[in-house]
Amino acid sequence: MRYGWMLAAGLGLTMAAATGADAEPVKVTIDAARRAAPVTKYEYGMFIEPIGGLVARTLWAEMLDDRKFYYPVLPASQDAPPPLNAEGRPGVSYRKWRPVGGDDAVVMDSKAAYVGAQSPRVALDGTIRKGLSQSGIGLAKGKRYDGYVLLSGDAGAQVEVALVWGPGPDDRQTVALPSPDGGWSRAPFSFTPAADAADARLEITGLGSGSFRVGAASLMPSDNVRGWRADSTAIARSLNSGMWRLPGGNFLSNWDWHGALGPRDKRAPMFDHAWSAMQPNDIGMDEWMDLTKILGVEPYVTVDAGLGDANSAAEEVEYLNGPATSAWGARRAANGHPRPYGVKFWNIGNEPYGWWQIGKTSLDYFMIKHNAFAAAMRAVDPTITLIGSGAMPDQLHPRDTKENASLESIAPKFGTEEDWTGGLLAKAWGNFDGISEHWYDRPEKRPNAPADAELMEYVRSPSNQVRMKAEEWKIYERRFPAIKDKKIFLSIDEYAYFGEVNLKSALAYAEVLQEMLRHTDFLTMAAFTTGASTMDITPTDATLNSTGVVFKFYGEHFGAGVTPVAVLGDSEQPEPRYPVGYDHPKVRAGSPTYPLDVIAGLSPDGRTLRIGVVNATTRPQTLNLDLRSLALSGAGRRWVLTGASLAATNKVGAPAGVTVADGSVARGSRLTVPPISATVFAFPVSAGSR
Repeated sequence: MRYGWMLAAGLGLTMAAATGADAEPVKVTIDAARRAAPVTKYEYGMFIEPIGGLVARTLWAEMLDDRKFYYPVLPASQDAPPPLNAEGRPGVSYRKWRPVGGDDAVVMDSKAAYVGAQSPRVALDGTIRKGLSQSGIGLAKGKRYDGYVLLSGDAGAQVEVALVWGPGPDDRQTVALPSPDGGWSRAPFSFTPAADAADARLEITGLGSGSFRVGAASLMPSDNVRGWRADSTAIARSLNSGMWRLPGGNFLSNWDWHGALGPRDKRAPMFDHAWSAMQPNDIGMDEWMDLTKILGVEPYVTVDAGLGDANSAAEEVEYLNGPATSAWGARRAANGHPRPYGVKFWNIGNEPYGWWQIGKTSLDYFMIKHNAFAAAMRAVDPTITLIGSGAMPDQLHPRDTKENASLESIAPKFGTEEDWTGGLLAKAWGNFDGISEHWYDRPEKRPNAPADAELMEYVRSPSNQVRMKAEEWKIYERRFPAIKDKKIFLSIDEYAYFGEVNLKSALAYAEVLQEMLRHTDFLTMAAFTTGASTMDITPTDATLNSTGVVFKFYGEHFGAGVTPVAVLGDSEQPEPRYPVGYDHPKVRAGSPTYPLDVIAGLSPDGRTLRIGVVNATTRPQTLNLDLRSLALSGAGRRWVLTGASLAATNKVGAPAGVTVADGSVARGSRLTVPPISATVFAFPVSAGSR
């Protein structure tokens, strides 16, 4: 039966006759006279952070791990255990370079390293091919891959590079490199594998006499866009995100951006203590800015206020925004970018309140630090928009506390060390234009709940995080009335509902976005964690996943310039009956149209009414519409985001399980939405009611 409803939705057919009395109609009143601020293009932003290989294996095109040899080249039996991160868990593991021709074939030269602390040196004996290799590389048949090796050594060394994709003698390509001449030289090569492979390897080996050294190696698909993957960045561009917040994140609190300038091969790798992971420093601010150009979005830059200082932050502003005649603008120009990037949005610090954060400090001390950063950064560029790192009382609690915050339980925390947003408002006024907020939720099943109740509470859970921020913002507006006068805004620039990536979680994200769109008067920016999490990405391919489908869906229909209008009803969202876990705010997100969640808005030109409906039930639902202060002038269209089941997914190499179907819909006061769906209706508005 479910497939029948999906077919009807895809064809745009009315389902009122088929549903009969299956569900009571939901009364929905749309009052176009009550309008909120238009949606900004920054509402559908993305956040990205190089957590270990997160960026390197999704958006960045480099296929080799540790290409500058931060780690020694050793047999697997001699590997040190991965270090622990701040939470006591093992950090990120990488594909390692392994010796070829014996366990002792490679020694690490620390006296004349090309970059960083060491470079591998291979002594040759003329009888056994010796060198190093890295496996675990994914390849696509017939695709060209370009690379190079930075090589030095003795003239008697005969060095070659091979790409191996199978066990047979013909499952490889080999390129002989020019003989070394003593100095460092760049030796390029290209390969086109004859088969797909998930565990190919690159070998750099030699015969002959003397020795050779490798300073750095690289391998990328030939279609890369200035170092970025062509496939995943094209998909990310289709999201029309408005802005991306980058490059972090916890990573920022121990990353010195100065170390990632100039030629990539000469940037020393660094160890990121926040994630217990090595970073090759290939992606610096110039690369990040280039990514935003490729994606067609504005950059939103966070500066290091962990181990960093105000002077370094001011230099970063000058590097990105200063004229080529300034000291750091001249450095940017020398690196090939004479025109300033003109970055508008700047965030001071990342979660400085968190016990997990490098450089974590007290509220009072950080307010001194924030004010110093703001003064130094604005002295370089007074036009920038500064966003302070806030945290509302529901977000802050001792490390081991297990609490479901309510407005009553957090009331005593306002104005205390557990209120960093209030701290900014009280102690840094005038030194920010907006305040950031982060939240994370995790899906939890409710085993004692009936199926529809379990689904409803699962889907509603993360939108309660947004509603809690909105309720707390009202408290700040009462405590600090100047917020409205100065148009201080809220930026939820990190958030995610970790866990499943399927239709079920897609419905949850649909309700998150609808809740955000109810608060556009002050909630003007948001950045989802992470931009790469909108896709299913393999080493050789990428596709929009179910989460990405939701962001694209709402960005197209409720994007920049849409003016939200009031949605009323007589059926309030109920309290959860089957709560689980902790850290889920005790508020009730959604419109008063239970069991549906409904939003509405007028198109930028005012000629179209758009209605968004999330139906997180397993039955079709009917809306009885009551329109105030506007009238419709004709038939409309309907777009339905759904799938064959809640477990439907979008994966590389498989038919899309979560799709959007569209069709026409007659004008009328009754609208029907399919089960387990997010639906958008669009109707023309009569000229007299605009």
